Amino acid sequence: MKLAVIATLAAGASAFAPTSQRSTALNAKKAAPKLQYVPCISTDDLPAPGSATSGVAGGLAICIAVDEKGSVFALGDKCPPVNQPLSFGKVEGGTIADPVLGTKFDLKTGDVVSWCPSGLGKLIGGIFDPVGVPVYPVQAKGKSVNVQVDVNYKANFEADYWSGILDAQGKSNGKYY
Repeated sequence: MKLAVIATLAAGASAFAPTSQRSTALNAKKAAPKLQYVPCISTDDLPAPGSATSGVAGGLAICIAVDEKGSVFALGDKCPPVNQPLSFGKVEGGTIADPVLGTKFDLKTGDVVSWCPSGLGKLIGGIFDPVGVPVYPVQAKGKSVNVQVDVNYKANFEADYWSGILDAQGKSNGKYY
């Protein structure tokens, strides 16, 4: 009986003893950026001139816009300040307009041309500083529209958040919020 009690105490104490950090796939280190053309949408899915559509390239949400002349542009599909899809916007005059707040972004640079000009936009946009959207080089190759993105971006983003085995509160460091 004494042996059973001692064994139980030893097992209980070992559960709280410090252990070495185990390496897991979740403990990933950041990789160097690697720019590469990857397929985003089929050429059959290209929108009509003056409109846009969405796609995914390298884990990133991409807005594929076609201007009135038929030129194709690739931009980030998250429209600041509230991150609605930019691909629902209208393309005209070298810009694409946010469908909700009216912000216009330059198709070539992603810079803000007009920040939140609508009524609701002035209310919400007044709280935030104007921020553009990323632009990506785009090329048609065969039956695919390819976009040049950092293929390590998604893994590097997740490396900032996944650092080990999670505790009951969803944290890897065991600390309180």
